[in-house]
Amino acid sequence: MAVNYSAKEEADGHPSGGVGVPGGGVVGGGGGGAVKTRKPDNTAFKQQRLPAWQPILTAGTVLPAFFIIGLIFIPIGIGIFVTSNNIREYEIDYTGTEPFSPCNKCLNVSWDSTPPCTCTINFTLEHSFESNVFMYYGLSNFYQNHRRYVKSRDDSQLNGDNSSLHNPSKECEPYRTNEDKPIAPCGAIANSMFNDTLELYRIDNDTRTPIPLIKKGIAWWTDKNVKFRNPTGDGNNLTALFQGTTKPVNWPKPVYMLDTEPDNNGFINEDFIVWMRTAALPTFRKLYRLIERKNNFQPTLQAGKYSLDIAYNYPVHSFDGRKRMILSTISWMGGKNPFLGIAYITVGSICFFLGVVLLFIHHKYGNRNTSADIPN
Repeated sequence: MAVNYSAKEEADGHPSGGVGVPGGGVVGGGGGGAVKTRKPDNTAFKQQRLPAWQPILTAGTVLPAFFIIGLIFIPIGIGIFVTSNNIREYEIDYTGTEPFSPCNKCLNVSWDSTPPCTCTINFTLEHSFESNVFMYYGLSNFYQNHRRYVKSRDDSQLNGDNSSLHNPSKECEPYRTNEDKPIAPCGAIANSMFNDTLELYRIDNDTRTPIPLIKKGIAWWTDKNVKFRNPTGDGNNLTALFQGTTKPVNWPKPVYMLDTEPDNNGFINEDFIVWMRTAALPTFRKLYRLIERKNNFQPTLQAGKYSLDIAYNYPVHSFDGRKRMILSTISWMGGKNPFLGIAYITVGSICFFLGVVLLFIHHKYGNRNTSADIPN
């Protein structure tokens, strides 16, 4: 018996000779093909039968949460704030813009000044520094976060690749080559490396005693042992390894003369590694030296008179920059940073205040009849 389809059925997608089935599939048509359907598989995920939980916010759950957050955050904030304030920190600005500053004579120093300009700043520590002391240098108005500045380096060269040593990346332009020789290390970051020399002395009865400053252990372990490596070859003869290259334009001496110790020279010099880790903000500090505590019964730096000798090599006056030397101790939370404690106290206080306000509102208005039924 013949089967006739209307034009509407043809428009609905049922081809001649087939029978439509629920779910959008077609059976028949052309000799018994496989059943096709758009119906999702009968699984919990595709049929949306997964268990779900939707919180119902009520006064009994919201109000305790506000009070608990407040009671937890406020003590934590107070503890962090007190810990931060117990950290000793002393800062000296030695830019020399003030006429009476001992470093004013060095204000307009250039990169290649020979001999370097020197100045001495005397200061007094009112309180002793008990634990290990970290000496930082700080710069202001120096934008290490500029995109072209951050990209101006060759990580393959810094990792000891010999081919990159003599053929640096084009990202280093215009500090890629100088006098037809490849620059090692190339790039704007390396070219602008901080090169002031800072020395600290204690003054007792007009006698100056040098404070031992440790120059190793100031860089990240991963930087020192993974990211930065000298070229392969005789590690005791860096002059031969860097033969055929030239120093960065603003450097007074080549990279293989940064230090006299082989394990702190060349690309693995820790002062160089610290500088190459760029800062995110225009005002920053970088670790310069360590002062270790020698005697558990004596503070690392006793209260008294000190002097800071500076070999002023790094010009900052041309871009209105500032230079600082910072002495600081640390705690379990790191260096001095009162912001974190203030943030915890502020958030905890706001939550506690909101809890009190919502509790008052709930107590005053929560018992009202909210039924939509019309009273008889």
